[in-house]
Amino acid sequence: MIGQSITRNSLLLALFAVCTTALIAGTFLLTKDDIAEQKRLAEEKALLEIVPRERHDNSMLDDTIPVGPGDAGLGLHEDKHVYIARLKGDVVTAIIPVVAPDGYTGEIELIVGVNTDGSIAGVRALAHRETPGLGDKVDIKKSDWMFGFNGRSLDNPALDGWAVKKDEGVFDQFTGATITPRAVVAATLRALQFAQANRKALFGEQKPAPTGEDS
Repeated sequence: MIGQSITRNSLLLALFAVCTTALIAGTFLLTKDDIAEQKRLAEEKALLEIVPRERHDNSMLDDTIPVGPGDAGLGLHEDKHVYIARLKGDVVTAIIPVVAPDGYTGEIELIVGVNTDGSIAGVRALAHRETPGLGDKVDIKKSDWMFGFNGRSLDNPALDGWAVKKDEGVFDQFTGATITPRAVVAATLRALQFAQANRKALFGEQKPAPTGEDS
């Protein structure tokens, strides 16, 4: 009797596990397309915050250049894409993923839009774990601090100005929080330097000669 009971219970547990697995698998299969579409829409929303529709006429999600851990300065741990915005076939902006590894509570994932003239179209934080009320001001829903990068470039300010004011740079820090803005400023600078070093690949142009040197 005991043996039969154990066998019966084992079979019931196995059947329950199979049914549960099938239910989870079925739910995934039914919803994966919706999840992928929602993720695509979220990505597009972030890109459009940097390059609005009136500035481009292509699908940025489908016009990309692969980047990954081997690309110096970006701090990526996995393969990602640079998104290209075009107007009448000409590149207007490259939106570059970059990771700030030194946020207050961990990494901050950013995208930096760089225009063909080397100026910043916009910077957005895609993911972070910064302290609510302090470091989370990198979220444009919480603060307009990120807009302070708009129009900046490697010449505006000069290299030594790419720091928070506490470090004698030009960028504001947050009240009571310096580590987060310091990390974002440094990562944004690296994205600009990546864009300059890879102008031909991103914009179809040769890298300009550094100022003060013969071309």
